[in-house]
Amino acid sequence: MSATNTLLLVDGSSYLYRAFHAMAPLTAPDGMPTGAMYGVLNMLRRLRADYAHDYCAVVFDAKGKNFRHDMFADYKATRPPMPDELRPQAEMLPDLVRLMGWPVLVVPDVEADDVIGTLARQGAEHGLQVVVSTGDKDMAQLVNDRVTLVNTMSGETLDIAGVQAKFGVRPDQIRDYLALMGDKVDNVPGVEKCGPKTAVKWLEAYGSLQGVMDNAAEIKGKVGENLQAALEQLPLSYQLVTIKTDVDLHTELSDGLESLRRQTPKWTQLAVEFKRLNFRTWLKEAEERMRETAQGDDLFGSADVGEQAALAAQRPSENMENEISDGLPQTAPAPETLDYQAVTAEAQFAELLDKLSQADTIAIDTETTSLNAMDAQLVGISIAFQTGIAAYIPVGHSITAAPEQLDLQDVLGRLKPHLENACLKKIGQNLKYDQHVFANYGIELNGIAGDAMLASYILESHLGHGLDELSERWLGLQTVKYEDLCGKGAKQISFADVAINQATEYACQDADFALRIESWLKARMTAQQIEMYEKMELPVAQVLFEMERTGVQIDKAELDRQSHELGNQLIELEKQAYETAGQPFNLNSPKQLQEILFDKMGIPTKGLKKTASGGISTNEAVLETLAPDYPLPKIILQNRSLAKLKSTYTDKLPEMINPRTGRVHTTYAQAVAITGRLASSNPNLQNIPIRTAEGRRVRRAFTAPSGSLIVSADYSQIELRIMAHLSGDKTLLEAFKNGEDIHRRTAAEVFGVPPENVGPEQRRYAKTINFGLIYGMGQYGLAKSLGIDNLSAKNFIDRYFARYPGVADYMQRTKEQAAALGYVETLFGRRLYLPDIRAANANARAGAERAAINAPMQGTASDLIKRAMIDVRNWLVSDGLHSKLVMQVHDELVLEVVETELDLVRGKLPEIMAKVDGGMLDVPLVAEVGSGEDWEGAH
Repeated sequence: MSATNTLLLVDGSSYLYRAFHAMAPLTAPDGMPTGAMYGVLNMLRRLRADYAHDYCAVVFDAKGKNFRHDMFADYKATRPPMPDELRPQAEMLPDLVRLMGWPVLVVPDVEADDVIGTLARQGAEHGLQVVVSTGDKDMAQLVNDRVTLVNTMSGETLDIAGVQAKFGVRPDQIRDYLALMGDKVDNVPGVEKCGPKTAVKWLEAYGSLQGVMDNAAEIKGKVGENLQAALEQLPLSYQLVTIKTDVDLHTELSDGLESLRRQTPKWTQLAVEFKRLNFRTWLKEAEERMRETAQGDDLFGSADVGEQAALAAQRPSENMENEISDGLPQTAPAPETLDYQAVTAEAQFAELLDKLSQADTIAIDTETTSLNAMDAQLVGISIAFQTGIAAYIPVGHSITAAPEQLDLQDVLGRLKPHLENACLKKIGQNLKYDQHVFANYGIELNGIAGDAMLASYILESHLGHGLDELSERWLGLQTVKYEDLCGKGAKQISFADVAINQATEYACQDADFALRIESWLKARMTAQQIEMYEKMELPVAQVLFEMERTGVQIDKAELDRQSHELGNQLIELEKQAYETAGQPFNLNSPKQLQEILFDKMGIPTKGLKKTASGGISTNEAVLETLAPDYPLPKIILQNRSLAKLKSTYTDKLPEMINPRTGRVHTTYAQAVAITGRLASSNPNLQNIPIRTAEGRRVRRAFTAPSGSLIVSADYSQIELRIMAHLSGDKTLLEAFKNGEDIHRRTAAEVFGVPPENVGPEQRRYAKTINFGLIYGMGQYGLAKSLGIDNLSAKNFIDRYFARYPGVADYMQRTKEQAAALGYVETLFGRRLYLPDIRAANANARAGAERAAINAPMQGTASDLIKRAMIDVRNWLVSDGLHSKLVMQVHDELVLEVVETELDLVRGKLPEIMAKVDGGMLDVPLVAEVGSGEDWEGAH
């Protein structure tokens, strides 16, 4: 098929829904669903490769009703609304398709089918071969000697003979065929009980719909009666299924069919979007194609030499400073040669020790038996001395993998002075893990001067920070993957069984690449970023290591009691659910719950979220909507909450107690949240619930040993205080400086009453407003939180901003700055990137604007608590105290304090924590301190 004579038309709306139901639920790093978009783009990619063409278009349905609704009010009335997961993808997809070089048409008042029908007719009249890609059977009516249908999912191609073979009728009879059967999907009425076989039989006998209608009296039996009953509406059904081929497209196609010329992809913009959406394979393939050839067909179509060169040069990384060419970063230069050696002989090890004694900086990495650092045993140690030069010392491989290796204890004994030498600078990747591994052997890893993971986190908090990804992004190199050596799943082998030559390349690469990346990233930091890196993130990593190492004591007996009580409560809730439903059922079965709530009990479903299959969802949000009016949803919510508490904490925490220490040792993740907040796992301390009595009770199990107490120091309303500083609002600043109850003050301002007359309910409203607005909450969110109507919520917000005009100015100013720069900053210079701040998708952009408002507050709060951790730890160490930091949760520090030091610690903590801003804030920082035998008692 000649490209110059082909018009390729794509039913974009059909593609979108088919991809949505066919693809796995993929998401971008920011949480946006991407599966349907990926599926559509992938189908377009295959289509463009399979069908040569010079003219093309992707057509989507316009929003709202079309002319068929005027003909028949119930047209498509039975179609479920677009799933929530699909809506943002549907809004973003047309822009992505345009960037790929496809003309896109969205024409109001008609359907995509009508636009395609019109273009197919015009193309055929101009002598073009027309290929229509769709899965819609209605399109078969367009087929003729110049128009062919293709289905990329099934691989089916339909010409005139193909339509006849598939449907049993000619293309010119498809409308008659569809009118007789009707269309349940579009709610087009047909003849009751008339299926494909009956429709074909009638059309074979009478030739057309009109012929069938004219001879209806001859058709006997029940189906004949149904036909006669449908005679009045059949002409309407015929009109509804008829695709228009005369849509006026002059506005959309100013140059006629020439407007549909295949276009060159916008590679610079596509690369950014692929990066943001995490479509990494396409980005890599595109880059490889550009390096291979300077012209010809590329991933999604042909591109000119200039655009190919631009793509080949780029490494997408939005909004970075010190970048060159197209605002995209260079990769670090590679060494001319590599020198990776396995150290298996005494002479080699002696030479390595000599090099260590002369070095001032090394990179170090460990290979171990476990991802759990507290239990990990050494398999090998890699050390990089400079770019491209590294050594691997195997000490725990199997005899088969490494017939010759040095003695573990001898190696550690001779390495220990160098590892503990603070003057020998150590670089690595997530060195906190390696610290634990060496600590398992009684070695303190001192002199930590850099960490590639943390350097990346400072520069690009919104991207990934694994060594594989960093190597690809900053070195332009692929790493040897762990799975490549050890395999996956049940057949995975231990690293100790990896052959020494393969292990050497892998381990040396880890140390060498970490050294290169850390140096390269540090050179790209601003002075403020270097200070944050060296004075905050690296010292915090040391504090976290010590906290993880110390762990926290857990009262197993207390958790056993709580688990038993929760089990009894769950049994009782199950009984209540059965009684309320009038039958037993599986409380964890969405299908059974859906049937009971909406079929048996008849709860109205209007406005409730639907699942991808069109049923009513029974997720937490839906149940919370129903709970105020119906008892069963409330019972189910209680059941789910207690079941999660039991399985996640009261049952699980005892299993996490380290038998060697008798404590739980969480792992803090430092490079996860873009705001700088810490995360924790095994257990997740950040998510222990505090809003319910049962949730708060879990904290009773976090105890101190005999002779010590738990002390909690929690910043009071820290984000609101930061808001007051950032906005400069005089009323807020005054309230905090005077030590007022800020929620009472807000209630007084919003409700127009003296502070002393503010009631509990008014204060609750004000608290919700105060915290809601700093998270970018709008009137609908506020209405839902307070249980009021939207107009009342809007009035509250209007009154708030009228009383606090500085806050409104800050929000508007921040959104504008974020849109201009692509990021916002904390008070200490941490950059928080917002990839969606300029998104064409309105929902994505609105979410980014909300994040822009809150991120400087949450990010500054994170910076402050990190500074507090460092200062408190340094004070405890410098004064020789025995008390220790054991946990950090949100804005709270938790310490294990020996009783003889209690008064000193309680007095000193708020003093230290109040000064960590260095006088930068225009409001005072206040830390509230409590103590008790357990964590709950300290509040």
